[in-house]
Amino acid sequence: MKHILLADIGGTHARFAVLHGGVLGPVRSLDVHAHATLAGALRFLLAGQEGGASLDAAILALAGPVMDGRCALTNSSWVADAATLANEFGIPSVRIVNDQEAAAWSLPHFAPSDTRRIGPDTPVSGAPLALVSPGTGLGVACLVSGPPGARVIASEGGHVSLAAETTREEAVIGVLRRQFGHVSAERALSGDGLVNLYHAAAEIDGVGIVPRTAADITRAALNGACVTCRKALDTFCGLLGGFAGDVALLFGARGGVFIGGGIAPHIVEHLERTEFRRRFEAKGRLGRYLASIPVRIVVRPDPAFLGLAALAQPDRHQCHA
Repeated sequence: MKHILLADIGGTHARFAVLHGGVLGPVRSLDVHAHATLAGALRFLLAGQEGGASLDAAILALAGPVMDGRCALTNSSWVADAATLANEFGIPSVRIVNDQEAAAWSLPHFAPSDTRRIGPDTPVSGAPLALVSPGTGLGVACLVSGPPGARVIASEGGHVSLAAETTREEAVIGVLRRQFGHVSAERALSGDGLVNLYHAAAEIDGVGIVPRTAADITRAALNGACVTCRKALDTFCGLLGGFAGDVALLFGARGGVFIGGGIAPHIVEHLERTEFRRRFEAKGRLGRYLASIPVRIVVRPDPAFLGLAALAQPDRHQCHA
């Protein structure tokens, strides 16, 4: 039975597990900023572990565009090259995939307890499933079923231009444009994006702020400690709903839209009370089309490993139409 190293590597955390005989071992998490290179992190991970040198294959999912077996992370200095890693660690087969591709392969395999639904439960069987993942960055992918089987469309959709619906959002985007030039969706819908929204809200309202991380802003918004934080989080939720609706239209994702990443699971109850769902459907003449599409928040820890296991065992796990 083969030992296959699986990895889900983002701009903040890198998570690793070994698949052996179809059984996934424990997931280990490393701080990306604690290691200068991916190779260094792998050496740290494998040092002293029995069997570490006998890996038969590796599938590494990284948060960045993948070309010719190589990926430079969008929000980290790490670079992964399949051929170089295979040679350095003596692994016969190394495959590099986009992290959203791996995560999208997990969508058909979720148990009911792995997600929380917002909106109707009326998916169209066999229709595309879309994934939107605000975290360190903003990932977008889609799983499409059809003969002879399913396939995943990975994208860099998080870098499309951010759209405003309200005058307040127009003002926020104006602040961000002065800072960044091009205002992508990721500039607002990510961890750093939430910080950007917090600073923009303060500038628009002419109020002072204290330095806060995205987690600080979320806590202060939810416990009522900071009005500016609450405005930032509510803006985040509205923009996320609008963006998710755009993604549903782009992919024709009548099978459902899944919200992954590290932010949404912590604000599920708040999302249900905000403009999120209304903004998801607020697409003019296409509002009725979107009204029937379910949205599910992914609350399962480390969901990408379901998709990585599917990639490692395609005959057993990949879904078919």
